Amino acid sequence: MKRALISVSDKTGIVEFAMGLKEAGFDIISTGGTKKALQEAGIEVIGISDVTGFPEILDGRVKTLHPKVHGALLARHDEEGHRAQLKEHGIQPIQVVCVNLYPFQQTIAKPDVTVEDAIENIDIGGPTMLRSSAKNHEYITVVVDPADYDQVLAEIKETGETTKETRRRLAAKVFRHTASYDAVIAEYMTALAGEENPESVTFTYELKQPLRYGENPHQKAAFYKKPLGSLFSVAQAEQLHGKELSYNNINDADAALQIVKEFDQPAAVAVKHMNPCGVGTGETIEEAFRKAYEADPTSIFGGIIALNREVDEATAKQLHEIFLEIIIAPSFSQEALDILTSKKNIRLLSVRFDGEKKEEKKLTSVEGGLLVQDMDAYSLEDATISIPTKRQPTDEEWEALKLGWKVVKHVKSNAIVVANSQMTLGVGAGQMNRVGAAKIALEQAGERAKGAALASDAFFPMDDTVEAAAKAGITAIIQPGGSVRDEDSIKKADEYGIAMVFTGIRHFKH
Repeated sequence: MKRALISVSDKTGIVEFAMGLKEAGFDIISTGGTKKALQEAGIEVIGISDVTGFPEILDGRVKTLHPKVHGALLARHDEEGHRAQLKEHGIQPIQVVCVNLYPFQQTIAKPDVTVEDAIENIDIGGPTMLRSSAKNHEYITVVVDPADYDQVLAEIKETGETTKETRRRLAAKVFRHTASYDAVIAEYMTALAGEENPESVTFTYELKQPLRYGENPHQKAAFYKKPLGSLFSVAQAEQLHGKELSYNNINDADAALQIVKEFDQPAAVAVKHMNPCGVGTGETIEEAFRKAYEADPTSIFGGIIALNREVDEATAKQLHEIFLEIIIAPSFSQEALDILTSKKNIRLLSVRFDGEKKEEKKLTSVEGGLLVQDMDAYSLEDATISIPTKRQPTDEEWEALKLGWKVVKHVKSNAIVVANSQMTLGVGAGQMNRVGAAKIALEQAGERAKGAALASDAFFPMDDTVEAAAKAGITAIIQPGGSVRDEDSIKKADEYGIAMVFTGIRHFKH
Protein backbone atom coordinates (compact mmCIF):
# COMPACT_ATOMS: atom_id res chain seq x y z
CA MET A 1 0.00 0.00 0.00
CA LYS A 2 1.40 3.44 -0.90
CA ARG A 3 1.34 6.14 1.74
CA ALA A 4 1.26 9.94 1.69
CA LEU A 5 2.00 12.19 4.64
CA ILE A 6 0.07 15.48 4.60
CA SER A 7 0.52 18.29 7.14
CA VAL A 8 -0.19 21.84 5.95
CA SER A 9 -0.89 25.28 7.36
CA ASP A 10 -2.10 26.58 3.98
CA LYS A 11 -5.03 24.30 3.22
CA THR A 12 -5.69 25.66 -0.27
CA GLY A 13 -6.68 22.71 -2.48
CA ILE A 14 -5.58 20.15 0.10
CA VAL A 15 -8.91 18.27 0.24
CA GLU A 16 -8.94 17.77 -3.54
CA PHE A 17 -5.27 16.73 -3.48
CA ALA A 18 -5.88 14.18 -0.74
CA MET A 19 -8.92 12.82 -2.56
CA GLY A 20 -6.85 12.41 -5.71
CA LEU A 21 -4.21 10.47 -3.79
CA LYS A 22 -6.86 8.25 -2.20
CA GLU A 23 -8.29 7.49 -5.64
CA ALA A 24 -4.77 6.53 -6.74
CA GLY A 25 -4.55 4.00 -3.90
CA PHE A 26 -2.69 5.97 -1.23
CA ASP A 27 -3.28 5.79 2.50
CA ILE A 28 -3.21 9.30 4.01
CA ILE A 29 -1.25 10.03 7.19
CA SER A 30 -1.90 13.41 8.79
CA THR A 31 -1.61 15.55 11.91
CA GLY A 32 -3.55 18.12 13.92
CA GLY A 33 -5.65 20.61 12.00
CA THR A 34 -4.94 19.00 8.65
CA LYS A 35 -6.19 15.65 9.87
CA LYS A 36 -9.37 17.29 11.15
CA ALA A 37 -9.99 19.12 7.88
CA LEU A 38 -9.56 15.96 5.82
CA GLN A 39 -11.79 13.90 8.10
CA GLU A 40 -14.50 16.58 7.95
CA ALA A 41 -14.33 16.24 4.15
CA GLY A 42 -15.02 12.51 4.53
CA ILE A 43 -11.46 11.34 3.83
CA GLU A 44 -10.17 8.41 5.86
CA VAL A 45 -6.97 9.49 7.64
CA ILE A 46 -4.34 7.69 9.71
CA GLY A 47 -3.18 9.79 12.68
CA ILE A 48 0.55 10.37 13.07
CA SER A 49 0.43 8.85 16.57
CA ASP A 50 -0.89 5.61 15.04
CA VAL A 51 2.26 5.53 12.90
CA THR A 52 4.78 6.42 15.59
CA GLY A 53 3.08 4.69 18.52
CA PHE A 54 3.79 7.87 20.49
CA PRO A 55 1.39 10.73 21.33
CA GLU A 56 1.82 14.32 20.19
CA ILE A 57 3.44 16.14 23.14
CA LEU A 58 4.48 19.59 24.33
CA ASP A 59 1.38 21.30 22.87
CA GLY A 60 2.13 19.82 19.47
CA ARG A 61 5.77 20.90 19.40
CA VAL A 62 6.76 17.25 19.00
CA LYS A 63 4.72 14.96 16.79
CA THR A 64 6.60 14.03 13.59
CA LEU A 65 10.16 14.04 14.98
CA HIS A 66 10.31 10.27 15.25
CA PRO A 67 12.35 7.41 13.64
CA LYS A 68 9.19 5.81 12.23
CA VAL A 69 8.59 9.03 10.27
CA HIS A 70 12.13 9.96 9.30
CA GLY A 71 13.18 6.37 8.74
CA ALA A 72 10.37 6.17 6.19
CA LEU A 73 11.52 9.43 4.59
CA LEU A 74 15.27 8.82 4.47
CA ALA A 75 15.50 5.14 3.59
CA ARG A 76 17.16 4.28 0.26
CA HIS A 77 14.95 1.64 -1.25
CA ASP A 78 17.70 0.23 -3.48
CA GLU A 79 19.90 -0.50 -0.43
CA GLU A 80 19.31 -4.00 0.93
CA GLY A 81 20.51 -2.93 4.38
CA HIS A 82 18.02 -0.05 4.51
CA ARG A 83 15.16 -2.35 3.48
CA ALA A 84 16.15 -4.84 6.16
CA GLN A 85 16.23 -2.15 8.85
CA LEU A 86 12.81 -0.83 7.84
CA LYS A 87 11.43 -4.36 8.15
CA GLU A 88 13.21 -4.95 11.46
CA HIS A 89 11.72 -1.81 13.03
CA GLY A 90 8.30 -2.06 11.46
CA ILE A 91 8.68 1.08 9.38
CA GLN A 92 6.58 1.38 6.24
CA PRO A 93 7.88 3.64 3.41
CA ILE A 94 6.21 6.93 2.50
CA GLN A 95 6.09 7.86 -1.18
CA VAL A 96 4.49 11.35 -1.10
CA VAL A 97 5.04 14.14 1.41
CA CYS A 98 2.90 17.28 1.28
CA VAL A 99 3.94 19.86 3.88
CA ASN A 100 3.87 23.61 4.21
CA LEU A 101 4.98 25.53 7.22
CA TYR A 102 3.72 27.52 10.18
CA PRO A 103 2.92 31.08 9.00
CA PHE A 104 5.93 32.82 10.57
CA GLN A 105 6.05 35.62 8.00
CA GLN A 106 2.33 36.35 8.29
CA THR A 107 2.62 36.30 12.07
CA ILE A 108 5.41 38.88 12.34
CA ALA A 109 3.61 41.07 9.78
CA LYS A 110 0.89 41.74 12.36
CA PRO A 111 1.35 45.15 14.01
CA ASP A 112 0.58 43.80 17.49
CA VAL A 113 2.65 40.61 17.27
CA THR A 114 4.47 39.57 20.44
CA VAL A 115 7.86 37.87 20.56
CA GLU A 116 6.16 34.84 22.10
CA ASP A 117 3.75 34.55 19.15
CA ALA A 118 6.62 34.90 16.70
CA ILE A 119 8.68 32.19 18.39
CA GLU A 120 5.75 29.77 18.55
CA ASN A 121 5.29 30.13 14.80
CA ILE A 122 8.81 28.91 14.03
CA ASP A 123 8.19 25.50 12.47
CA ILE A 124 10.61 22.70 13.39
CA GLY A 125 9.01 19.42 12.34
CA GLY A 126 7.79 20.76 9.00
CA PRO A 127 11.18 21.87 7.63
CA THR A 128 12.73 18.67 8.93
CA MET A 129 10.26 16.51 7.02
CA LEU A 130 10.64 18.64 3.91
CA ARG A 131 14.44 18.50 3.97
CA SER A 132 14.47 14.75 4.62
CA SER A 133 12.08 14.12 1.75
CA ALA A 134 13.85 16.50 -0.62
CA LYS A 135 17.19 14.88 0.12
CA ASN A 136 15.63 11.52 -0.69
CA HIS A 137 13.77 12.71 -3.80
CA GLU A 138 15.07 9.72 -5.73
CA TYR A 139 12.23 7.85 -4.04
CA ILE A 140 9.90 10.49 -2.58
CA THR A 141 7.71 13.14 -4.18
CA VAL A 142 7.74 16.17 -1.88
CA VAL A 143 5.24 18.97 -2.41
CA VAL A 144 5.41 22.35 -0.67
CA ASP A 145 3.38 24.50 -3.07
CA PRO A 146 -0.35 24.01 -3.83
CA ALA A 147 0.43 25.12 -7.40
CA ASP A 148 2.10 21.73 -7.93
CA TYR A 149 -0.81 19.54 -6.78
CA ASP A 150 -2.37 19.11 -10.22
CA GLN A 151 0.84 18.05 -11.97
CA VAL A 152 1.69 15.54 -9.24
CA LEU A 153 -1.79 13.99 -9.40
CA ALA A 154 -1.72 13.90 -13.19
CA GLU A 155 1.59 12.02 -13.29
CA ILE A 156 0.52 9.57 -10.57
CA LYS A 157 -2.77 8.93 -12.37
CA GLU A 158 -0.93 8.26 -15.64
CA THR A 159 1.94 6.05 -14.47
CA GLY A 160 1.45 5.42 -10.76
CA GLU A 161 4.35 7.71 -9.81
CA THR A 162 5.97 11.01 -10.65
CA THR A 163 8.93 11.37 -12.96
CA LYS A 164 12.46 11.77 -11.67
CA GLU A 165 12.61 15.21 -13.30
CA THR A 166 9.49 16.32 -11.44
CA ARG A 167 10.77 14.97 -8.14
CA ARG A 168 14.07 16.81 -8.58
CA ARG A 169 12.32 20.07 -9.51
CA LEU A 170 10.05 19.79 -6.47
CA ALA A 171 13.01 18.98 -4.21
CA ALA A 172 14.85 22.09 -5.44
CA LYS A 173 11.73 24.16 -4.69
CA VAL A 174 11.65 22.70 -1.17
CA PHE A 175 15.22 23.74 -0.44
CA ARG A 176 14.52 27.24 -1.78
CA HIS A 177 11.39 27.36 0.36
CA THR A 178 13.06 26.26 3.59
CA ALA A 179 16.04 28.54 2.95
CA SER A 180 13.69 31.49 2.44
CA TYR A 181 11.70 30.54 5.54
CA ASP A 182 14.86 30.38 7.65
CA ALA A 183 16.15 33.65 6.17
CA VAL A 184 13.06 35.53 7.38
CA ILE A 185 13.44 33.97 10.84
CA ALA A 186 17.16 34.78 10.91
CA GLU A 187 16.49 38.40 9.99
CA TYR A 188 13.84 38.70 12.71
CA MET A 189 16.00 37.06 15.38
CA THR A 190 19.08 39.07 14.39
CA ALA A 191 17.13 42.32 14.80
CA LEU A 192 15.66 41.05 18.08
CA ALA A 193 19.16 40.34 19.36
CA GLY A 194 20.44 43.74 18.21
CA GLU A 195 23.20 42.28 16.03
CA GLU A 196 24.50 44.94 13.63
CA ASN A 197 27.13 43.03 11.66
CA PRO A 198 26.49 39.30 12.09
CA GLU A 199 29.10 36.82 10.88
CA SER A 200 26.87 35.93 7.94
CA VAL A 201 23.73 37.34 6.33
CA THR A 202 21.03 35.67 4.29
CA PHE A 203 18.47 37.70 2.38
CA THR A 204 15.41 36.29 0.68
CA TYR A 205 13.26 37.76 -2.08
CA GLU A 206 10.16 36.51 -3.89
CA LEU A 207 9.74 36.60 -7.66
CA LYS A 208 7.51 39.50 -8.67
CA GLN A 209 7.95 39.10 -12.40
CA PRO A 210 10.41 37.83 -14.99
CA LEU A 211 11.77 40.58 -17.24
CA ARG A 212 12.27 40.53 -21.00
CA TYR A 213 15.94 41.39 -20.45
CA GLY A 214 18.24 43.34 -18.16
CA GLU A 215 20.10 46.59 -18.58
CA ASN A 216 20.80 45.53 -22.18
CA PRO A 217 19.01 43.02 -24.44
CA HIS A 218 21.78 40.42 -24.11
CA GLN A 219 21.40 40.29 -20.30
CA LYS A 220 18.80 38.04 -18.62
CA ALA A 221 16.92 39.53 -15.66
CA ALA A 222 14.04 39.18 -13.22
CA PHE A 223 12.41 41.39 -10.57
CA TYR A 224 12.14 40.11 -6.98
CA LYS A 225 10.45 41.75 -4.00
CA LYS A 226 11.34 41.58 -0.33
CA PRO A 227 8.91 39.73 1.95
CA LEU A 228 7.38 42.23 4.37
CA GLY A 229 9.20 45.00 2.50
CA SER A 230 8.21 48.66 2.41
CA LEU A 231 4.73 49.25 1.01
CA PHE A 232 5.95 52.66 -0.22
CA SER A 233 7.97 51.13 -3.02
CA VAL A 234 8.05 50.20 -6.69
CA ALA A 235 8.11 46.54 -5.65
CA GLN A 236 4.64 47.00 -4.14
CA ALA A 237 3.29 49.22 -6.93
CA GLU A 238 0.12 48.31 -8.81
CA GLN A 239 0.41 48.71 -12.56
CA LEU A 240 -2.81 50.17 -13.88
CA HIS A 241 -1.93 50.44 -17.56
CA GLY A 242 0.76 50.03 -20.16
CA LYS A 243 3.53 47.75 -21.32
CA GLU A 244 5.42 45.41 -19.04
CA LEU A 245 8.06 47.14 -16.94
CA SER A 246 11.67 46.70 -18.01
CA TYR A 247 14.79 46.41 -15.86
CA ASN A 248 15.73 50.05 -16.56
CA ASN A 249 12.14 51.20 -15.98
CA ILE A 250 12.19 49.70 -12.49
CA ASN A 251 15.53 51.27 -11.60
CA ASP A 252 14.42 54.69 -12.84
CA ALA A 253 11.02 54.41 -11.18
CA ASP A 254 12.69 53.63 -7.85
CA ALA A 255 15.01 56.63 -8.25
CA ALA A 256 12.06 58.94 -8.97
CA LEU A 257 10.09 57.60 -6.02
CA GLN A 258 13.01 58.06 -3.61
CA ILE A 259 13.27 61.74 -4.61
CA VAL A 260 9.58 62.58 -4.46
CA LYS A 261 9.46 61.02 -0.96
CA GLU A 262 11.54 63.98 0.23
CA PHE A 263 8.67 66.44 -0.25
CA ASP A 264 5.54 67.11 1.80
CA GLN A 265 4.10 69.83 -0.47
CA PRO A 266 2.84 68.90 -3.96
CA ALA A 267 5.91 67.80 -5.92
CA ALA A 268 6.80 66.29 -9.27
CA VAL A 269 10.05 64.57 -10.22
CA ALA A 270 11.31 63.70 -13.69
CA VAL A 271 14.09 61.11 -13.93
CA LYS A 272 16.34 59.94 -16.76
CA HIS A 273 18.96 57.23 -16.25
CA MET A 274 18.45 57.34 -12.46
CA ASN A 275 19.24 61.07 -12.22
CA PRO A 276 16.64 63.80 -11.78
CA CYS A 277 16.35 66.05 -14.79
CA GLY A 278 13.62 68.20 -13.28
CA VAL A 279 11.99 68.65 -9.87
CA GLY A 280 9.15 71.07 -9.20
CA THR A 281 6.88 72.02 -6.32
CA GLY A 282 3.72 74.10 -6.22
CA GLU A 283 0.37 74.81 -4.65
CA THR A 284 -1.15 72.08 -6.83
CA ILE A 285 0.24 68.97 -8.48
CA GLU A 286 -0.44 70.55 -11.86
CA GLU A 287 1.78 73.50 -10.97
CA ALA A 288 4.44 71.17 -9.57
CA PHE A 289 4.58 69.18 -12.80
CA ARG A 290 4.72 72.34 -14.90
CA LYS A 291 7.76 73.45 -12.90
CA ALA A 292 9.43 70.04 -13.29
CA TYR A 293 8.84 70.19 -17.03
CA GLU A 294 10.18 73.74 -17.31
CA ALA A 295 13.32 72.70 -15.43
CA ASP A 296 14.49 70.68 -18.43
CA PRO A 297 11.93 70.28 -21.26
CA THR A 298 14.49 68.43 -23.40
CA SER A 299 15.64 65.70 -21.02
CA ILE A 300 12.16 64.94 -19.72
CA PHE A 301 11.31 63.40 -23.12
CA GLY A 302 11.04 59.62 -22.58
CA GLY A 303 11.45 60.07 -18.85
CA ILE A 304 9.86 58.70 -15.70
CA ILE A 305 7.56 60.99 -13.68
CA ALA A 306 6.73 60.60 -9.99
CA LEU A 307 4.08 62.76 -8.35
CA ASN A 308 3.07 62.78 -4.68
CA ARG A 309 -0.57 63.73 -5.19
CA GLU A 310 -3.42 62.20 -7.17
CA VAL A 311 -3.15 62.90 -10.88
CA ASP A 312 -6.16 65.01 -11.79
CA GLU A 313 -7.58 65.91 -15.19
CA ALA A 314 -5.61 69.15 -15.56
CA THR A 315 -2.30 67.44 -14.78
CA ALA A 316 -3.13 64.48 -17.02
CA LYS A 317 -3.67 66.83 -19.97
CA GLN A 318 -0.13 68.20 -19.51
CA LEU A 319 1.37 64.74 -19.07
CA HIS A 320 -0.41 63.55 -22.21
CA GLU A 321 1.32 66.18 -24.32
CA ILE A 322 4.79 64.61 -24.04
CA PHE A 323 6.27 61.15 -24.49
CA LEU A 324 6.80 59.52 -21.09
CA GLU A 325 7.72 55.97 -20.15
CA ILE A 326 6.12 55.83 -16.67
CA ILE A 327 3.92 57.95 -14.43
CA ILE A 328 3.93 57.09 -10.72
CA ALA A 329 1.39 58.57 -8.30
CA PRO A 330 -0.68 57.63 -5.24
CA SER A 331 -3.77 57.50 -7.48
CA PHE A 332 -5.34 58.73 -10.71
CA SER A 333 -8.76 60.30 -11.07
CA GLN A 334 -11.08 58.60 -13.56
CA GLU A 335 -10.79 61.61 -15.86
CA ALA A 336 -6.99 61.36 -15.71
CA LEU A 337 -7.12 57.64 -16.50
CA ASP A 338 -9.38 58.27 -19.48
CA ILE A 339 -6.85 60.75 -20.87
CA LEU A 340 -3.65 58.83 -20.14
CA THR A 341 -4.81 55.34 -21.11
CA SER A 342 -5.47 56.60 -24.62
CA LYS A 343 -1.73 56.03 -25.02
CA LYS A 344 -1.32 52.28 -25.33
CA ASN A 345 2.19 51.85 -24.01
CA ILE A 346 2.58 54.37 -21.19
CA ARG A 347 2.93 52.64 -17.84
CA LEU A 348 0.81 53.97 -14.99
CA LEU A 349 1.83 52.88 -11.48
CA SER A 350 -0.10 53.44 -8.28
CA VAL A 351 2.05 53.42 -5.13
CA ARG A 352 0.95 53.44 -1.50
CA PHE A 353 2.23 56.85 -0.40
CA ASP A 354 0.40 56.24 2.89
CA GLY A 355 2.05 52.83 3.24
CA GLU A 356 4.54 51.89 5.93
CA LYS A 357 8.03 53.25 5.22
CA LYS A 358 10.44 50.66 6.56
CA GLU A 359 14.12 51.32 7.14
CA GLU A 360 15.61 48.71 4.84
CA LYS A 361 19.26 47.99 4.16
CA LYS A 362 20.72 48.98 0.81
CA LEU A 363 22.38 46.04 -0.92
CA THR A 364 24.95 46.51 -3.67
CA SER A 365 26.49 43.50 -5.37
CA VAL A 366 30.12 43.40 -6.37
CA GLU A 367 31.76 40.47 -8.09
CA GLY A 368 32.16 37.80 -5.45
CA GLY A 369 30.62 39.86 -2.68
CA LEU A 370 27.91 42.12 -1.31
CA LEU A 371 28.01 45.58 0.23
CA VAL A 372 25.39 46.25 2.91
CA GLN A 373 24.62 49.68 4.33
CA ASP A 374 21.81 51.74 5.81
CA MET A 375 19.66 53.72 3.41
CA ASP A 376 20.61 57.41 3.29
CA ALA A 377 17.69 58.75 5.31
CA TYR A 378 19.63 61.77 6.63
CA SER A 379 17.74 65.02 6.09
CA LEU A 380 18.50 68.69 6.58
CA GLU A 381 16.50 68.55 9.82
CA ASP A 382 19.11 66.10 11.14
CA ALA A 383 22.08 68.25 10.16
CA THR A 384 24.17 70.54 12.34
CA ILE A 385 23.87 73.78 10.39
CA SER A 386 26.53 76.48 10.44
CA ILE A 387 26.89 79.62 8.33
CA PRO A 388 30.56 80.65 8.06
CA THR A 389 30.03 83.55 5.63
CA LYS A 390 29.36 87.17 6.52
CA ARG A 391 25.96 87.12 4.86
CA GLN A 392 23.06 84.96 6.03
CA PRO A 393 20.62 83.44 3.51
CA THR A 394 17.32 85.29 3.00
CA ASP A 395 14.05 83.43 3.55
CA GLU A 396 13.70 82.94 -0.21
CA GLU A 397 17.24 81.63 -0.47
CA TRP A 398 16.63 79.23 2.41
CA GLU A 399 13.74 77.66 0.52
CA ALA A 400 15.92 77.30 -2.56
CA LEU A 401 18.75 75.80 -0.52
CA LYS A 402 16.40 73.25 1.06
CA LEU A 403 15.03 72.17 -2.30
CA GLY A 404 18.50 71.88 -3.79
CA TRP A 405 19.76 69.85 -0.84
CA LYS A 406 16.82 67.41 -1.03
CA VAL A 407 17.53 66.80 -4.70
CA VAL A 408 21.35 66.70 -4.74
CA LYS A 409 21.21 63.82 -2.27
CA HIS A 410 19.79 61.67 -5.09
CA VAL A 411 22.10 62.78 -7.90
CA LYS A 412 25.08 60.64 -8.90
CA SER A 413 28.36 62.01 -7.50
CA ASN A 414 30.04 64.33 -8.18
CA ALA A 415 26.78 66.24 -8.01
CA ILE A 416 25.71 69.87 -8.22
CA VAL A 417 22.11 71.15 -8.30
CA VAL A 418 21.05 74.72 -9.06
CA ALA A 419 17.56 75.59 -7.80
CA ASN A 420 15.19 78.33 -6.81
CA SER A 421 12.52 77.95 -4.15
CA GLN A 422 10.16 76.00 -6.41
CA MET A 423 12.19 74.00 -8.93
CA THR A 424 15.53 72.77 -10.10
CA LEU A 425 17.21 74.86 -12.75
CA GLY A 426 20.28 72.80 -13.55
CA VAL A 427 21.68 69.38 -12.59
CA GLY A 428 25.30 68.29 -12.97
CA ALA A 429 25.62 64.57 -12.33
CA GLY A 430 28.30 61.90 -12.19
CA GLN A 431 31.30 64.04 -13.07
CA MET A 432 34.89 63.20 -12.25
CA ASN A 433 35.46 66.59 -10.60
CA ARG A 434 33.16 68.97 -8.79
CA VAL A 435 33.81 72.07 -10.88
CA GLY A 436 32.88 70.02 -13.96
CA ALA A 437 29.53 69.13 -12.38
CA ALA A 438 29.01 72.79 -11.47
CA LYS A 439 29.72 73.95 -15.02
CA ILE A 440 27.09 71.55 -16.40
CA ALA A 441 24.46 72.61 -13.86
CA LEU A 442 25.19 76.33 -14.28
CA GLU A 443 25.21 76.12 -18.07
CA GLN A 444 21.84 74.37 -18.00
CA ALA A 445 20.43 77.00 -15.63
CA GLY A 446 21.72 79.84 -17.81
CA GLU A 447 20.21 83.20 -16.94
CA ARG A 448 17.97 81.55 -14.37
CA ALA A 449 21.04 80.99 -12.19
CA LYS A 450 21.00 84.68 -11.23
CA GLY A 451 19.70 84.90 -7.68
CA ALA A 452 19.42 81.10 -7.39
CA ALA A 453 20.99 78.64 -4.95
CA LEU A 454 23.60 75.95 -5.56
CA ALA A 455 23.76 72.63 -3.66
CA SER A 456 26.76 70.30 -3.62
CA ASP A 457 26.73 66.70 -2.40
CA ALA A 458 30.26 67.03 -0.95
CA PHE A 459 32.66 69.76 0.15
CA PHE A 460 34.69 72.02 -2.14
CA PRO A 461 38.39 71.08 -2.15
CA MET A 462 39.13 74.44 -3.77
CA ASP A 463 37.37 77.74 -4.30
CA ASP A 464 36.91 77.26 -8.06
CA THR A 465 33.30 76.03 -7.75
CA VAL A 466 32.39 79.11 -5.71
CA GLU A 467 34.07 81.29 -8.33
CA ALA A 468 32.09 79.66 -11.14
CA ALA A 469 28.85 79.94 -9.16
CA ALA A 470 29.42 83.62 -8.38
CA LYS A 471 30.11 84.49 -12.01
CA ALA A 472 26.84 82.78 -12.99
CA GLY A 473 24.89 84.87 -10.46
CA ILE A 474 24.39 82.34 -7.65
CA THR A 475 23.67 84.10 -4.34
CA ALA A 476 23.52 81.15 -1.90
CA ILE A 477 25.37 77.85 -1.58
CA ILE A 478 24.79 74.79 0.56
CA GLN A 479 27.51 72.16 1.02
CA PRO A 480 28.81 69.82 3.75
CA GLY A 481 32.00 71.73 4.59
CA GLY A 482 34.93 69.88 6.10
CA SER A 483 37.66 70.50 3.55
CA VAL A 484 41.10 71.51 4.78
CA ARG A 485 40.67 74.44 2.40
CA ASP A 486 37.20 75.53 3.56
CA GLU A 487 38.59 78.96 4.36
CA ASP A 488 39.38 79.56 0.69
CA SER A 489 35.77 78.89 -0.29
CA ILE A 490 34.46 81.05 2.57
CA LYS A 491 36.67 83.98 1.53
CA LYS A 492 35.58 83.62 -2.09
CA ALA A 493 31.93 83.57 -1.06
CA ASP A 494 32.42 86.68 1.07
CA GLU A 495 34.20 88.36 -1.81
CA TYR A 496 31.06 87.96 -3.97
CA GLY A 497 28.51 88.46 -1.18
CA ILE A 498 27.33 84.85 -1.32
CA ALA A 499 25.64 83.26 1.70
CA MET A 500 27.09 79.81 2.31
CA VAL A 501 25.63 77.10 4.54
CA PHE A 502 27.58 74.14 5.93
CA THR A 503 25.54 71.02 6.77
CA GLY A 504 28.31 68.86 8.22
CA ILE A 505 27.03 65.87 6.23
CA ARG A 506 27.76 64.66 2.70
CA HIS A 507 25.53 62.72 0.32
CA PHE A 508 27.79 60.68 -1.95
CA LYS A 509 25.82 58.52 -4.38
CA HIS A 510 27.75 56.11 -6.59
